[in-house]
Amino acid sequence: MEPRQTTLSVCVYCGSRHGSRPEYTEAARALGTAIGQRGWQLVYGGGKVGLMGEVADAVLAAGGRVVGVIPEALEKLEVGHRGLHELHVVPTMHIRKQMMAERADAFIALPGGIGTLEELYEVWTWRQLKYHDNPIALLDTAGYWQPLLSFMQHTVAEGFLAQPVNEFVMVGSEPVALLDRVAAAALAARGGDDYSKV
Repeated sequence: MEPRQTTLSVCVYCGSRHGSRPEYTEAARALGTAIGQRGWQLVYGGGKVGLMGEVADAVLAAGGRVVGVIPEALEKLEVGHRGLHELHVVPTMHIRKQMMAERADAFIALPGGIGTLEELYEVWTWRQLKYHDNPIALLDTAGYWQPLLSFMQHTVAEGFLAQPVNEFVMVGSEPVALLDRVAAAALAARGGDDYSKV
């Protein structure tokens, strides 16, 4: 009999910049701290800069485990975080995203640019196609995701998307409360695995 999984592995997508509002950095730190305090694992893009670095450093400072996956092209720019439990340097973005997804029980997107959007939409699409049933969430700091959510409702109104697909994504503005919801959904998806410190 295999041992039960007792910790949650959360994949976080976010910007390699800090953005124009201090709230973005504060939220990244709060989310990372909450993940670390719960003894959970962070899986992320492996960078030491921007919100990526803030989340990773906060998880580490709070005692959590951090796994980074970074493509060779970015590692050559010396943006890889060398203080992680694991840093995987991989040949392509495709391999990076696949490895991150395979190591995750849940996905949370913080504010970010086109790379963050691309990662979010990929796991969102995979959820629609039933490739996974892991929860997906948006940390909606300072209303950052509201324009995207409005656009997604527009795609429904225009007949290109069924409303239930939008309902795959949880939205919240408070990091700890959002983590509680993500943990509950991940627990349900796993049929009752015992995530400690939920």
